[in-house]
Amino acid sequence: MAGSPLQDRLLDCTDPARRGDAMTRAAEAVGAGKVVVLPTDTVYGVGADAFDVVAVAMVLAAKHRGREMPPPVLVPSPRTVDGLAIDVPMYAKILMRQFWPGPLTVVLRAQPSLRWDLGETNGTVALRMPDDDVALTLLTEVGPMAVTSANLTGQPAATTGQEAMDQLGGAVAVYLDDGPRTGGLPSTIVDCTGEEPVLLRVGALSPEEIRGVLGTTVLHDAPPVAPEGEPQEDGGAEPQEDGGADAQEDVRLEPQGDSRADAQQDVRAESQEATADEPPPAETHARLVGGILPSGVPVPASAVRTLAP
Repeated sequence: MAGSPLQDRLLDCTDPARRGDAMTRAAEAVGAGKVVVLPTDTVYGVGADAFDVVAVAMVLAAKHRGREMPPPVLVPSPRTVDGLAIDVPMYAKILMRQFWPGPLTVVLRAQPSLRWDLGETNGTVALRMPDDDVALTLLTEVGPMAVTSANLTGQPAATTGQEAMDQLGGAVAVYLDDGPRTGGLPSTIVDCTGEEPVLLRVGALSPEEIRGVLGTTVLHDAPPVAPEGEPQEDGGAEPQEDGGADAQEDVRLEPQGDSRADAQQDVRAESQEATADEPPPAETHARLVGGILPSGVPVPASAVRTLAP
């Protein structure tokens, strides 16, 4: 791999003798406000110090993405949550204890005193503890990181460090390569900002698994709502992450309101990587953002009818 300076940024973590040096270089890069690529449970992610506003902007820029799709924050342990979120309900603590590290993302109210800017999060933050040794080692060293999938918007998620480099190139300072990641289901996302949890997306954890540990606490379903002018698929399509990436639950986040019915009706789930065409209405819930591709099928004017009340 010796050759160009860019190729020199690809560091081997598969060899135990080299992993230590690779992790040191990655930690130094994060500390210096640079962007790094790291493996996660499913695919490779690209991230930076969650508290470095410029570095987070660099992550979004590397993916050619705007602030309307903020990245989630990966943490090294459940104890980190106390410094990042407020009003954490007991059911959320139960879920984290049962399923972390693993494919569960919880949406919580962010600490208002924190000086960070992840994008348009509306006072909430999506948190996850990944089940990956390399990722956890780096997170333990540098602290919480804003991480999304290591690919350009609209392109397949990278399953190796080299694939990530082929897409992101010089926008990333260090690529940690720990061998292929096979992808798989994205994480399950649960909105934990209200008195009872709301299931925003079904992923690697099924609703039955989550309900199995909640006891008498009710897990509410929040079916996706198709954008105006587009029909919803039969049964309600589940939103996808960037190419199936799991480190990167790109969520537009708003705390829940008092009306559970309104919260369930207003959650908009859109498929991968396109941004929403409209600004979010003044709702009070967590909403998942991706994008639904237009079908390209013309609709004649005669197909639209106005029904009298």
